[in-house]
Amino acid sequence: MALTAATVVQQLPQIEALCERLYTSQVQQERTKVEEMLRVFSSSTEQVASCKAILDNSKSAYAQILATSSLLKIVTDQILSLDVKKEMRIYFLQYLDRHGPSLEPFVFTSLAQLLCRLTKLNWFQDEQFTRLVDDSRTFLEKGSSGASQGHYLLGLRILNLLVTEMNQPTQGRTLTQHRKLAVAFRDTALLKVFQLALASLRALAPPAQCSSKLQEQAVGLSLACLSFDFFGTCMDDSSEDLSTIQVPGSWRSLIEDPASLKLFLDFYRSTEPPLSNQALECLVRLASVRRSLFTDEASRSRFLAQLVSGSQEILQGQQGLAEHANYHEFCRLLGRLKTNYQLSELVALENYAQWIQLVAELTVNSLNSWQWASSSVYYLLGLWSRLVSSMPYLKGDGPSMLETFVPKITEAYVASRMDAVPALLQDQSLEDPLDSPEQLHDQLESLSYLCRFQYEQFSEYLCGLMDPILGAYTQALTSPGVDENQVALMEGRLTWLIHIISTTPRASASAESQEMIDGELSVRVFELIRATEGVQQRQRYTLLSRQRLEVAITSFLQAFRKIYVGEQVMNTSKVYVRLSEQCGLGDHLSVLNVMLSRIANNMKTFVTSEEVVTRTLELFQDLAQGYSSGKLLLKLDAITFMLQHHAANEFPFLDDPANARNRTTLHSILAKLLFMEDTPGKFKTFVMPFQQVFVHLTAASNGATNAQALRSSVPESTVVGLMRDLRGVAQATNSRKTYGLLFDWLHPQHFPIIRCCLEAWADKPSVSTAVLKFMAEFVQNKTQRLTFDPSSPNGILLFREVSKILVTYGRYATGVNNAADVYTQKFKGISICMLILTRTLVGYYVNFGVFELYGDPALK
Repeated sequence: MALTAATVVQQLPQIEALCERLYTSQVQQERTKVEEMLRVFSSSTEQVASCKAILDNSKSAYAQILATSSLLKIVTDQILSLDVKKEMRIYFLQYLDRHGPSLEPFVFTSLAQLLCRLTKLNWFQDEQFTRLVDDSRTFLEKGSSGASQGHYLLGLRILNLLVTEMNQPTQGRTLTQHRKLAVAFRDTALLKVFQLALASLRALAPPAQCSSKLQEQAVGLSLACLSFDFFGTCMDDSSEDLSTIQVPGSWRSLIEDPASLKLFLDFYRSTEPPLSNQALECLVRLASVRRSLFTDEASRSRFLAQLVSGSQEILQGQQGLAEHANYHEFCRLLGRLKTNYQLSELVALENYAQWIQLVAELTVNSLNSWQWASSSVYYLLGLWSRLVSSMPYLKGDGPSMLETFVPKITEAYVASRMDAVPALLQDQSLEDPLDSPEQLHDQLESLSYLCRFQYEQFSEYLCGLMDPILGAYTQALTSPGVDENQVALMEGRLTWLIHIISTTPRASASAESQEMIDGELSVRVFELIRATEGVQQRQRYTLLSRQRLEVAITSFLQAFRKIYVGEQVMNTSKVYVRLSEQCGLGDHLSVLNVMLSRIANNMKTFVTSEEVVTRTLELFQDLAQGYSSGKLLLKLDAITFMLQHHAANEFPFLDDPANARNRTTLHSILAKLLFMEDTPGKFKTFVMPFQQVFVHLTAASNGATNAQALRSSVPESTVVGLMRDLRGVAQATNSRKTYGLLFDWLHPQHFPIIRCCLEAWADKPSVSTAVLKFMAEFVQNKTQRLTFDPSSPNGILLFREVSKILVTYGRYATGVNNAADVYTQKFKGISICMLILTRTLVGYYVNFGVFELYGDPALK
């Protein structure tokens, strides 16, 4: 029911009390009830007057926030006449002028957002709505005249919210509408806003006596303008890799003006976080401005020179770099300098030599301060990797000086990681860099280019570090009574060294000299693999240091496989010369044998380490993916054995619930290898372990007729494991022939017991989900594998089984009410059932008309 403005004024005390309960009550049911009562204020356009009455008469912040949020919903979702919207705009501006400085911050933000939303949605409706920037300028002028600093803050906050509002899509509007509006705002108003932001920064910069809130709004507004989506394409701000900023040509004079850069540099030096790091972020954006914006190369060079000189002064005085927020943004700024500029442009600068030395010193210090600067190292290593990658294209006589500094940086990285290991063993509270795989991958990706820059020198350094550790570790493994802490220390250091060695084959194709160095480093890892194969080491497999060492070894084998094992491998590679001399591994087949042995060993011994098993299976999957490498694997005795013996007694990790997904992966890999050869006899041998489980289940259920007997006599883990294994096999059937082998084995003999398992454990999501997901995979007609002969009834028979499965679960699901976890207990299974039905209906292997024709109720 609509409320009039007069009624609202009369009932204002009651409304204020309800609003206070809505926003302060700790009881969810009470808040829900009150929210339903107050929903009337946003129900229709007739409530605009009622909301205004609350704003005009109430001093309660809770009532004010109700009014503004209700008006925001009306403006966004309802249709208002243009005259009403113009009147609302004037009202909001006047209200902010009178009450804005005294409003609670959350009320002001909501009201300003309402004004900006009204402006945005009516930008093309009337010229009045495009004047909000000028209206904000009026507030700024009123505040700068000394009348009220509150009005200055008011103007800046409105502009901030306006830029934010224009830069993000509004619910209910299409992306095309958003892009059209964003581009119009960019072309007509954004430059004015940026100019106001710069003017405010100049007026508010120290030593001016002003509130830090004003400075925060001014620098925040500058950053919002520079972060604007100039193309209107909703770019992803979460990405760390900032793309080129497509600033319009009308900004040219402002960007080229040295005073603009100087303003942000001076503001950084005179403030502290969060103001200073926002100034640095503005500099990062300016360093990313598109190349074509500048008038000529001379203008661009002057801009770069000012950026480099500014960063050099910060480095020389270490200004503000003790603050982590500043340090991080400053590293981002340095990284952008090479991303957006050429090495030749940097080398041509007069102060390049001093600048690159200071950057190298900062990098070395950052690497040594691994506890403090871990997230910032990524940008510094990225800078150096891009500098190194540009060396082949460097022209001119100017020295890059990379030959001097890059080896120091690579050695500092290695040394800092060696020093981190004992520190982490002594203090468990420290954050271990190995605990962040994504961060580790990013660092090593950049480091690989640095390692290969002066590869021979780096290799000698690395081998000099690794040889004594490897010798001591090998001896410790065979010696009784060794100090466990010392062994853990050696394992930690070997882990880092192998991770670093793993990066070196990732770079571009190797020359012969570099292949020899690859061989020298690889020999050390293969020697370590040989040293850790003994059964006497099984007591260490549960230790974290040993598991991490195994993850590093697996990463090395994956990297080695990509370059030196596979479909285009060359046995004449110099790598195999060194491997043959030192380890007796003369070709890729012998290396494959080592890899397969390692894979099998890991799956047998690292039973409780999900990470080791997962990485091991990733290596196995890499080996099995290629047709030629897969054929090579089939020649190995280890694969022949695994295809015949793949039950839990051979691979105990299969019984660990944490490895449930990994068992699906393992059987998918094995089935893929099996199906590379046309040998139906081998398929029968392969499924024999599954056959034995089916026989056991059938016997326990009295021929698949007694679900209760099955449930009482068989552990549910047996059924879950079987379904996950079969799902992996089904994933590997990518042809009509291989799918036919699986179908003929399962139907009609084993489908009754599958349905009986679902009936027995329908209320156990762990079992029902496994059964339903297997069915979802089995009925999917990917790569046209479900193509039966025209006279074959198999499509109809398969749908009959699907119908029985769906009805069995449906009977259970429809009876589930008031479950504690309704998604897990009910909706998850229903969603998989819908997936099964969908895949069946669109699979084109069933003529659904025959069911009605022959009176078969399966479809109905």
